[in-house]
Amino acid sequence: MRNDIERVLIDEAVIQRRLDAMAAAIDRDFPPGPLVVIILLKGALVFAADLLRRVGRPIAIECLNVASYHGATASSGKVDFLDCQFPEVRGRQVLLLDDILDTGRTLHAVIERLRQEGAVRVRSAVLLAKDKPRAAAVSVEYVGFEIGDEFVVGYGLDYLGHYRNLPFVGVLKAAVVARMGAAGGMAG
Repeated sequence: MRNDIERVLIDEAVIQRRLDAMAAAIDRDFPPGPLVVIILLKGALVFAADLLRRVGRPIAIECLNVASYHGATASSGKVDFLDCQFPEVRGRQVLLLDDILDTGRTLHAVIERLRQEGAVRVRSAVLLAKDKPRAAAVSVEYVGFEIGDEFVVGYGLDYLGHYRNLPFVGVLKAAVVARMGAAGGMAG
């Protein structure tokens, strides 16, 4: 699996140090009291698990299954809510966690829905934010790392369901992307 990586963009130790700072900012910025954390599946799961162990306040964890990539290396432009039931957020403080800010469509759609459902405050955190123009205007209060506009995997991010378990963020070799895409997602 590591042989499929062209280069490591952000190593594990650097990620862990940044999560310490993000958790401290979250604890400082939210008013005292419980917090509802909504994790966007599946990509934000690894990031969320490591970040939330550092947050020193009561939290309720909810997960929301949304899709916008649909197996490609670029957003489809359409955000699908895949769950039948939306988490209860009326009158609550919400922290929304996602793996990567790319076009902004996913976070924009989820934040709007959280506001429609009556959340008192919604703030968002992402592990990665691509340095590029956004298709949808969105404000993210907590960003782990700014990266260039390239396709990355690891630390929760995948390509065709693979590489989420890498402990770092890396860039796939172009030949691997071509091979996996041609084989329907099976790495060789």
